[in-house]
Amino acid sequence: MKFFIDTGNLSQIKEAHDLGILDGVTTNPSLMAKEGIKGEAAIANHYKTICELVDGDVSAEVLSTDFATIVEEGKKLAAIHPNIVVKVPMIKDGVKAIKWFTDNGIRTNCTLVFSAGQAILAAKAGASYVSPFIGRIDDSGWDGMELIAQIRHIYDIQNYRTEILAASIRSALHITKAAEAGADVCTCPLDSILGLLKHPLTDIGLAKFLEDAKKM
Repeated sequence: MKFFIDTGNLSQIKEAHDLGILDGVTTNPSLMAKEGIKGEAAIANHYKTICELVDGDVSAEVLSTDFATIVEEGKKLAAIHPNIVVKVPMIKDGVKAIKWFTDNGIRTNCTLVFSAGQAILAAKAGASYVSPFIGRIDDSGWDGMELIAQIRHIYDIQNYRTEILAASIRSALHITKAAEAGADVCTCPLDSILGLLKHPLTDIGLAKFLEDAKKM
């Protein structure tokens, strides 16, 4: 499973990259605004900087909801850097735009996916990635990991090439469960990734090793 970091923060991206496990980045308008990045030119420059930090796919989200404007905005985003993947919402015009992008050699990430039916439409349109929002599904009282497993099962049967990108990850446990359910990619905050490092028995074992080393 590939690891993407979900942020617009350059220091967090660099920290994840330096850890040696980073495969890509996802971001969105909310995460950009959190970093104080505003205006088309500033956003484009920020995406370019991220692409120069990471040797992998970088999802850049469109702000539009109608077909023609999604396409125009997506073309501008894709022109920023070869690593850019255009993130498109799971709406009717979004699906139409994904098909257009696919036919014209632009890779896409279909976002805001909450059902297997939506995932099927995204794959049929040729999306490079489909992003089920695990945490938000859990918040609604359903099991997000069941959706990951269901999409995995359907994609394997139908031989769809779209990669399953588990999004809205809230914890290290979510990462482990997403891998177990068959996600191709997991995108999450840096804290969730670092959480995988932690286990009380590791801490106890390390303390014992260090104590024994002092006696040598």
